Amino acid sequence: MDAKQVVDLLYWRDVKTTGVVFGAALLLLLSLTVCSIVSVCSYIGLALLSVTICFRIYKGILQAIQKSDEGHPFKQYLDQEVALSEEMVHKYSDIVLAKLNKTIGELRRLFLVEDLVDSIKFAVLMWILTYVGALFNGLTLAILSVIAVFSCPIIYEKHQTQIDHYLGLVNNQVKDVVGKIQAKVPGMKRKTE
Repeated sequence: MDAKQVVDLLYWRDVKTTGVVFGAALLLLLSLTVCSIVSVCSYIGLALLSVTICFRIYKGILQAIQKSDEGHPFKQYLDQEVALSEEMVHKYSDIVLAKLNKTIGELRRLFLVEDLVDSIKFAVLMWILTYVGALFNGLTLAILSVIAVFSCPIIYEKHQTQIDHYLGLVNNQVKDVVGKIQAKVPGMKRKTE
């Protein structure tokens, strides 16, 4: 799936496809709130297997009644190659490795206080996340994230001017407060890069 397809999916360009993806993701996450991941995977597997077995039997009965020789209904899918190529595995593993190394370097920089302002911002973020963690578990946050991913882009697209206006006001206020704090606390002035 390329970037354009993801954007089309998140902006609801094809309502049917987006609805199926959004509904399936939300149903999976809501199912995980009730059952374990093993049970959910087993139920999904059983449901898919039930559908394919019933369809295979249905097609077999139709072929017997009509005395046709159409063959296996899933023949085209059985003939397709599904193996991952070495190039694809290397490409994505290199991307993951690069991102992991960058994240480790950034965490080292933050925890070893290379820049005091960034480390304090990170500490404030961790402090806020303690409250978020007390209110929500990871699954609830995943459900809220899926809902936000599928609703925020379309809301922003429809109300872009108003949202940009208010975000600009908030951004200016935050910059003013950070500037005042940096001016009053010794050692917190950013290095010019």
